[in-house]
Amino acid sequence: MPVKPQVQKTIFLVWFLLVPAGLWYTYIHYPPHFTGNWVDILAFLLLTLAVASMPIVINDMFIFLIQWVALATFLKFGLFVEILFAQAAVISLLVRLRILKNGQLFRLPLNLIMFFIVSFVSGIIYFLIGGETGSSLSHDRHALMLAVVYAVLSYLLNQIIISFNLFFIYKRKESYFGKDFFVETITTLITLPIGIMLYILYKQVGILAIVFVGIPFVSLSIVFNLYYSSQKINAYLQKAAEIGHQLAERLNVNDVIHLFIQKLSEMLPVDYAYILEVSGDELKLIRRIESGTVMANDVKPLKKNEGISGMVWAKRKAFLFSAKMEWRGLVSGYIPSDVESILCVPIVSSKKVTGVLLLASKKKRAYEKFQHMIIDILCSHFAVAMENARHYEQTKRQSERCALTKLYNYRYFENMLTEEFEKMTGFERETLSLIILDIDHFKEVNDTYGHQSGNEILIELANRVSKLVGARGTVARYGGEEFVVLLPDTSKEEAYQMAEHIRQSVANWPFTLQQSLDQKQQQVRITASIGVATAPEDAEDALALIRHADRALYVGAKRAGRNRVAEYVK
Repeated sequence: MPVKPQVQKTIFLVWFLLVPAGLWYTYIHYPPHFTGNWVDILAFLLLTLAVASMPIVINDMFIFLIQWVALATFLKFGLFVEILFAQAAVISLLVRLRILKNGQLFRLPLNLIMFFIVSFVSGIIYFLIGGETGSSLSHDRHALMLAVVYAVLSYLLNQIIISFNLFFIYKRKESYFGKDFFVETITTLITLPIGIMLYILYKQVGILAIVFVGIPFVSLSIVFNLYYSSQKINAYLQKAAEIGHQLAERLNVNDVIHLFIQKLSEMLPVDYAYILEVSGDELKLIRRIESGTVMANDVKPLKKNEGISGMVWAKRKAFLFSAKMEWRGLVSGYIPSDVESILCVPIVSSKKVTGVLLLASKKKRAYEKFQHMIIDILCSHFAVAMENARHYEQTKRQSERCALTKLYNYRYFENMLTEEFEKMTGFERETLSLIILDIDHFKEVNDTYGHQSGNEILIELANRVSKLVGARGTVARYGGEEFVVLLPDTSKEEAYQMAEHIRQSVANWPFTLQQSLDQKQQQVRITASIGVATAPEDAEDALALIRHADRALYVGAKRAGRNRVAEYVK
């Protein structure tokens, strides 16, 4: 949850009133304890900054293990120097993590306050219980115990302040005492003896102690950070594999795109997402997500090397931009003005670029370099899933559609009819009307003009009926020259009127034949007979509805002279 502006202002005010005055008070009452040995104090400062640059992140709070260096610094140089070093360490850490450039400047005074309170309170208590700087810990057990008390007290105060910040400033309700808390506690206990050893060794060999103790610790910290980075990459790879499996399970193109964007938004900070598809010599936008909302794809297509996406398409490689100043001169068309970070990756299938993915964030440096590889892997999964979904949809269309008229076929119609009756049973539908149409004397048309001309009539008839029905129902080819229209929530009177409009559109407008037997364009007039039945008044199941509409067609229309509409009568 973002920190409110008023709270941020309060943090700055508290720092201004507390820290400068506290430093002055500390300098007056607990002055630095050293005799002009600036090389040694500079060496301790450099060690502090080196250790501070390798933090452990817990719940968005940066925990860095400088306690052991702070302990040695405090015991040798006193409270004022230790406070100054801690403040310098905080600034060094936040600058390295670029917090100051990401709109989170309030974290600087917040952490400065936290470390000042920890250092000041721990130091005051240490002196109140009899502790002194410059003690010989190797020969004085009492002084050693006081040093341990100082270190433990610093750690406890640090945890209390972190918990306070999480609960009252960041409004985190979850428990802080989780896995990360125990990891930090253990590492603190491990580093405590290192701080004591550094101090004891320094008193014996001087600045060489930093070489003997500090450098190995810094090296271990580097190894630890590398291990942490590899663990993070492995976690991303595992997520990518899981997302790949989920994408493969989707058989609808829109479902694949929706899931892909959803998972990317969960993995990365994504304010804007664009998927573009290669179409001939152009790159066309097929999905546009802005601030979580699907927007219209009303952006002109891009050419190769046009804009960031066009450049990715042409060069066949990903590009990462951490700030607007890096990509400002490359923009073409659709990048919002508040974007800072951009990650743009080619979508490759069978060694060919089929599209481009562009992710954008309002934050600077929102994406890391290793995420190139992760997103590239996900784009490969996405390309395969899209290809499979398109093949499936094409196969499904072919299995559900009449190859000639492009209408739904008998199999699809039967399934839909069953589903509609189930909806009626569940009271999701009140009525269900069925229209069955049969072309009159269609055999004569075939015999006179040829079967190819008959096919032309079937295609044109399918188009006319589809336009008349529109979204009100489903049109299907039922047999050779028979068509059906399924009309959910349509009364018998309304279905009858629809059937009459269909009949008139067939009878009143001639059909143009382009490929008749004499190879001349001709116009032919045909008629159709139509039967209508409605459930539940005419039928209680799907088969009865078909049977009764068919009976109305042949008894009420065909036998009565054709070219008419008849409704089923019990």
